[in-house]
Amino acid sequence: MFEDLAVYITNTLLFSGGLGLVLASVLAVANRKLHVAEDPRIDEVEEMLPNTNCGACGSPGCRAFAESCVQGAANPSQCTVSSRDMTAFIAGYLGVELSDEEKKVARLACAGGNHVAKMRAVYSGLKTCRAAVAVGGGGKACSWGCLGLGDCDVSCDFDAIHMDTHGLPVVDEDKCVACNDCVVACPLDLFSLQPVSHQLWVACKSLAEGDQALAECEVACTGCARCASDAPDGLISIKDNLATIDYSRNRLASKLPIQRCPTGAIVWLENHAATKGAAARKIIRKEPLPIEPTH
Repeated sequence: MFEDLAVYITNTLLFSGGLGLVLASVLAVANRKLHVAEDPRIDEVEEMLPNTNCGACGSPGCRAFAESCVQGAANPSQCTVSSRDMTAFIAGYLGVELSDEEKKVARLACAGGNHVAKMRAVYSGLKTCRAAVAVGGGGKACSWGCLGLGDCDVSCDFDAIHMDTHGLPVVDEDKCVACNDCVVACPLDLFSLQPVSHQLWVACKSLAEGDQALAECEVACTGCARCASDAPDGLISIKDNLATIDYSRNRLASKLPIQRCPTGAIVWLENHAATKGAAARKIIRKEPLPIEPTH
């Protein structure tokens, strides 16, 4: 009985080994017949790229972007981290024209710093926005407002975001490469990537009705529709109590719609500064507002 078992095991091992050898031979032949040599330019282009793997180009990493450039599916100018000189060099190396890509930057849809936006509670816990949102929303009266704990700042590998004295993130557009990390990091979806030509901007995301929005934040959009009335037809509309800009009509944008905004929620962005309209209430307070618990 034991001899029969030994013979069975031996035969099984021989069969398995033989089958493995046959399959390995088949795979080796198939590899030789079907192998497609990788374009050596991919390695060269990858070396020229910054290798930050930030994803700003739309590819999952610099290697994938290099492959797309070599294949003609992407243009070197889409790498916003590299300098213009370097992307031009890569384009020359590949023998393609460098396309014109409008710079995009991260924009924050909130201006409610702690000197204008009310707090209803003190958040005590892990000092991240994501953790604060999970614990009663973080204590800010406005459910849509920036919590100011700096997840976006921490996520930015390019030192393009810093927190100001009122607990709001400020984007340095010269350093911003539109990598999308702050967009992902913000649990309230307050960041978005915008072409720099989008100068007319609503710095608010509150969907509260006018009086409630104003009671929670002095610079909130109240949905009064004055900006929509003053803007060219279709450029601005009021949706869910919030002014919304149709950027497909951006060519019609000007400073006119900001002029009668009573809170300064809609602004004109130019030269790294946000300009409010003449009717906007002047904010001179520097200190944080006191906490007003809800009952």
